[in-house]
Amino acid sequence: MTIRVVVADDQELVRSGFAMILDVQEDIEVVAEVGDGAAAVAAVERLAPDVALLDVRMPVLDGIEACRSISARSACRTVMLTTFDSDEYVYEALHAGASGFLLKDVRRDDLVHAVRVVAAGESLLAPSVARRLIEEYTAATVRATALPVERLEVLTARERETLLHLGRGLSNAEIAAALVVSEHTVKSHVGNVLAKLGLRDRIQAVICAYETGLIAAGAPSGE
Repeated sequence: MTIRVVVADDQELVRSGFAMILDVQEDIEVVAEVGDGAAAVAAVERLAPDVALLDVRMPVLDGIEACRSISARSACRTVMLTTFDSDEYVYEALHAGASGFLLKDVRRDDLVHAVRVVAAGESLLAPSVARRLIEEYTAATVRATALPVERLEVLTARERETLLHLGRGLSNAEIAAALVVSEHTVKSHVGNVLAKLGLRDRIQAVICAYETGLIAAGAPSGE
């Protein structure tokens, strides 16, 4: 299956460079190159791509708002691009619905890998990285934005355990070992957690684990 991609960046050379790298892959097709966030949203609505690469800072509509709009109105998954190595941008992008985050100096192979990973329904950031971001940025805001713990009542006991382990940054293999079940069973539990809670991916599951208080922000991963 061909992965259809929209590339959005206000710098033409950067935009064209990323598009060239991706378009030569047999399993990837760049269906549009655009220079601002509003054009990215319009391209996604018109072309229904699988993945959108969005620069964080763009005119008309910035990448974060474009990501938020795309995530709310389509099944397209988003990867944020920036020259700024700032955790705050990562956190804002994740809350907007992004499934990944890359610096613009990313290696060619890593860019291609990122598109494939996100298109396959996975998150680009390792769970441990996501957990570090949540610990840093939810500690000060979680009381103001906390989700009711009752939201988790739709989960079975095993699904709640799975969410707890996701929040601690465990991989499927590590969760399987902790629960003494197969990885296939863990994948099923993870899928159920995401579906029941209306979450797009594992990163949003990490955020949910903290914002419902299932895991206390700043707590050690082995609590």
